[in-house]
Amino acid sequence: MAVADPVTVGVLSLHTSKETKAILNAVEDLGHETEWLRQENTSISVADGQVVLEPDVDVIANRMLLSNTEQPAEELGLANTFARVVPMLNEPATVLTAMHKLSTATTLAMADVRTPDVVLALSSDELNAVRNQYGEEAVYKTAIGTHGGGTWKVGPEDPINAKVGNRYAFLQELIDRDDERHRDVRIYVVDGDIIGAMYRYAPDNDWRTNVALGGSVEDATDDLPPDARELATRAADAIGLDYAGVDLVESDEGWFVLEVNPTAGFKGLYEATEISPAPHIAKLAIERAGGSVDEGRVQELSTRLDDSTPTAQPVARTVTETEPTVVGYTEEVVLSGTSGSTSVLAKSDTGATRTSIDTGLAAEIGAGPIKSITRVKSGSRKTARSRPVVDVVVGVGGNQHTVTASIEDRDHMDYPVLLGRDILSNYRVDVGRRADRDAEDRPEEEE
Repeated sequence: MAVADPVTVGVLSLHTSKETKAILNAVEDLGHETEWLRQENTSISVADGQVVLEPDVDVIANRMLLSNTEQPAEELGLANTFARVVPMLNEPATVLTAMHKLSTATTLAMADVRTPDVVLALSSDELNAVRNQYGEEAVYKTAIGTHGGGTWKVGPEDPINAKVGNRYAFLQELIDRDDERHRDVRIYVVDGDIIGAMYRYAPDNDWRTNVALGGSVEDATDDLPPDARELATRAADAIGLDYAGVDLVESDEGWFVLEVNPTAGFKGLYEATEISPAPHIAKLAIERAGGSVDEGRVQELSTRLDDSTPTAQPVARTVTETEPTVVGYTEEVVLSGTSGSTSVLAKSDTGATRTSIDTGLAAEIGAGPIKSITRVKSGSRKTARSRPVVDVVVGVGGNQHTVTASIEDRDHMDYPVLLGRDILSNYRVDVGRRADRDAEDRPEEEE
């Protein structure tokens, strides 16, 4: 449908996702123009006092996945630069508050929005000193994390540190209902309105409800009590987000806000509710830029999740793209858990789905506690073996990855760590390069 004065909506997203595509397609379906701000087509310049952003847009919808990147400040600064030029939905300051879980908790508490008790201490001694205040079981999290990564349930004797890798970690009160399957509710809020909601249930052998971890979902849109609805909209407003996925959990004492996510996914929500937030975000962006939309068309579009390739997807340039970082057949890595970090040699195995680490090494760094049990086939074996899996932070070539690694006895093997595709998919593997051999062959430097 054509409109008299179309505006141009840019979506800032350096990654490719269903959500980004759906928002761009919804803008076009509402009769307006789009630009996908990516590496291939985006620049900003200052010349003779004039600031120019390319491509030229009237408003930007911020879809930067900052919690997933190893250097969130870099991309947050990029978004902040763009926000100085044109209006932005989910402005950088609000995203900074939302992505840092302690910043979220303090902001919500100061706005009288109910959250679980938390404590972050800058020293491990201080953090362990207050552990007993959180009962037999507590939640231990990294302050920045996503998809349930960097989240553990800990008992009184489990070691905890002020940092996991280079990220601060904190203790949180465990909110649960007695004798009931663990669940929470994700409520999607756009411009103060609830678009849809879903219950998320933890998978077998886990307590976390994230869809990315295999949790199941159920429509909760019409089942939400008024106090949960009010809590979700107040939380999004307190953080200052234009759109957000607000996670709530219920205890015998009522509802609590767990997190407020500025780039919450749509896949699980649409699976549960057959409602897409994309047209509602598109509508808000268009109106923020001074454009107009047909409200009936917004409702019509929200019944499908159109993640087909948008016309705004930039054409890849013919110049050679930057090569991915190279890792060797063996590589020195840094493993970090709840009780410390250590540097070890690891073997790269592109045939392995999951990274695995030695049992003794896992105990040394405090990898765990055990989240679940997985069945793994090894080599020519026809039967699978059961292995526990734990969250661990793996540093490779200056980058850090929070992965769910399997634990096995590798004492009889040459390397205590095997890097799987969960890490190696980010790199190019050179099987001729070996950290152990290259270190031995390297000539000594002259003094």
